[in-house]
Amino acid sequence: MKVKSLALLFLALGVTSFSAFAEDKITPPVDAPVQADAAVAVPQAEVTSSATEALPGTDSKVVAPAAAQSDAPVPADVVRVQYIPEVVMRQIKEEIRQEVLAQAKGERWGDPGSLPDWLNRISFDGDFRLRYQRDGFPAGNTPPGFYNPVGLTQMSNTTDTHNYLRVQARLGMKAKVSDYSFVAFRLSTGTTTNPVSNNQTLGTGFNKASMAFDRAYFQSSPYGWLTVSGGKMPNPWLGSDLVWDSDVNFEGVAAQLKQIPTGQWSSYLTAGAFPFQNIQRSDSVLAHSKWLYGAQLGTKWTAMNASTAQFGIALYDYKHVEGIPNAKAGDHFLDASAAQSMQKGNSLMYVNVLGDPIIYGLGSKFRELNITAKMDWATFDPMHVMLSGDYVKNLGYDTAEIARRATAGLVPQTAGGQPDLTPKITGYQAALTVGHPRVEQGGDWQASVAYKYLERDAVLDALTDSDFHLGGTNAKGFILGGSYGLDKKTNLSVRWISTDQIDGPPLSIDTLQVDLGMRF
Repeated sequence: MKVKSLALLFLALGVTSFSAFAEDKITPPVDAPVQADAAVAVPQAEVTSSATEALPGTDSKVVAPAAAQSDAPVPADVVRVQYIPEVVMRQIKEEIRQEVLAQAKGERWGDPGSLPDWLNRISFDGDFRLRYQRDGFPAGNTPPGFYNPVGLTQMSNTTDTHNYLRVQARLGMKAKVSDYSFVAFRLSTGTTTNPVSNNQTLGTGFNKASMAFDRAYFQSSPYGWLTVSGGKMPNPWLGSDLVWDSDVNFEGVAAQLKQIPTGQWSSYLTAGAFPFQNIQRSDSVLAHSKWLYGAQLGTKWTAMNASTAQFGIALYDYKHVEGIPNAKAGDHFLDASAAQSMQKGNSLMYVNVLGDPIIYGLGSKFRELNITAKMDWATFDPMHVMLSGDYVKNLGYDTAEIARRATAGLVPQTAGGQPDLTPKITGYQAALTVGHPRVEQGGDWQASVAYKYLERDAVLDALTDSDFHLGGTNAKGFILGGSYGLDKKTNLSVRWISTDQIDGPPLSIDTLQVDLGMRF
């Protein structure tokens, strides 16, 4: 574009100079006789693509002179003059000047520190956290062997206090593709086998920490009422860590239909489909791929003083996550129905029959009804009072169906015990937070208290909070927390989590977490 514009400018200036020269050198003297019908002829130049440019806003062309004149005889009273009218020349120069100036302004020519347009559409963010954690186990806990089925370690320690350090580091990039679409990626510490934690425990002989993409997705909002996302994306639901750990990122597609706000109210409908475990069926593999389908209907109220209230009701329906037993010894057609990842708490069943290697599947189906309410009272801004409540119930639990399906047997909840099919399928959480809504600057603060009660099969234990009771379900207890801003985007946080197991032998865990966090 720059080369073309400059070439046109030089061409225009050259033709102007040539015209002036021709008028000075070729125009006949004033007293020379001129016939009334005399003509000023412009030679018929040979036009090529490299010698012709359209005049902006006209059908005329600037034509370079031909290399040779025509051999036709020229009448004595005719003078050949190369000429473009002055008004056209001024138009050419002005339009070229305006075009070049517009491009220079848009591309910031000569602006120190200016960046190409594509770089201006990319932004980065990230965070770092150093954590000291102390896991305490009060006297009276049963040795860990009582909590672990044969061949499956869900608790390796229930009696000895453990102190350790962890780090979490995340770096994200967002690239704006258009006015309504972007793509985003994020690298994080952690492993590819634990979806509920980005922590890297220190003490590996000074070895290197691993990092992986925990997000890679697009988001597009072509209309004010529609947002579509796809890939490995952030949690699209209104909720709490009762159902979803804060580090869980969803894989699949989601769409949100939003009502254009009318006054103080707005509402939305979010729906999504997410492959949970991909299984390729064949003659030797008869298990089905596992999916999660979800939908949530929600509403939000915003007061004149910026106080807000939110309410959402959701259904999360898992397909084929329950275990399916093989028919007889030596069969392994349904091995892939075994649980891919677990923390602890859910009822389990045997997938293989007696005599084959032991693998475990989930005893229950999961269809979770989740109701969430949040209130942010901003009357004393910048101090806020925030309340939240969350309730969940597993509608997929069916005692008779589990008994029929578990032909290879159910796993006892404790070693040496008997399987218990009594429905334990509800959970709830209530929380109060006082202080700044976000600790962003030095001197900002926040304090919170919460109580959580989560029964064994209320939610899929693989995806719930990994800190409460050291992960999983079948636990109840209190969470006390506080955070203080040391500097801009730098804070010190302390959290105390005290939990007890709901069913089975006693298991109490007291966890202290002290975090130094930084964001950019």
